[in-house]
Amino acid sequence: MDSTSPQEGPGEEAPPMAPPSHLREPPTTTRGARTRGALMKAARKVFERDGYLDTRLTDITKEAQCAAGSFYTYFANKEEVLAAVLLEAQEDMLHPGIGRVRDTDDPYAVLEAGNRAYLEAYKRNARLMALLEQVAQVEPEFREFRSRRADAFIRRNARGIADLQARGVADREVDPMLASRALSGMVSVMAYHAFVLGERQEQGSVVDFEELVSTVTRLWANALRFPGHR
Repeated sequence: MDSTSPQEGPGEEAPPMAPPSHLREPPTTTRGARTRGALMKAARKVFERDGYLDTRLTDITKEAQCAAGSFYTYFANKEEVLAAVLLEAQEDMLHPGIGRVRDTDDPYAVLEAGNRAYLEAYKRNARLMALLEQVAQVEPEFREFRSRRADAFIRRNARGIADLQARGVADREVDPMLASRALSGMVSVMAYHAFVLGERQEQGSVVDFEELVSTVTRLWANALRFPGHR
């Protein structure tokens, strides 16, 4: 599952959510862009409704109200239209995390804001995140890029942790990379269970969003032994 993303530094870009080999240049005409956009919108709806394995190209063209032949003008197959859908959604899935914290910043507040932004984006795109999990199981190339993207986010969070350690805010005895992998993974798994699986609390109620943000943030802070959280 995608992990909490730290703030990007100058010149840094998040790895793509889909293999570039599956991406074509977009059409240059207004009509072409409109038709391609309709196919992508329809594809996301069908993928999220039926799942990757059960989606048929005819379902996509029917939903887009396009002729079947129009699909192949813009996409060669199901993998290409999925890659385009993921690329379009990528901007919404970029979010702050525990990037560099300035001396005047409250580290806990920065951490909480990053977790909140990640969980909000995950909740908005829960069906797409579920789709990614399915695709990663059956498409090796998508699985590889998914793994690279998660690793890039984990490395960035590790740099944030190391920065906090250098300032004496975080426990200097933990390995930044291992801590980042464990804590980032915790947040992503919690998000998956809450928003994709829809798991409920013991009383049968849905997980309260604010409580989820508060809990994962406190666990991060406790694990790193923030001052006042030890």
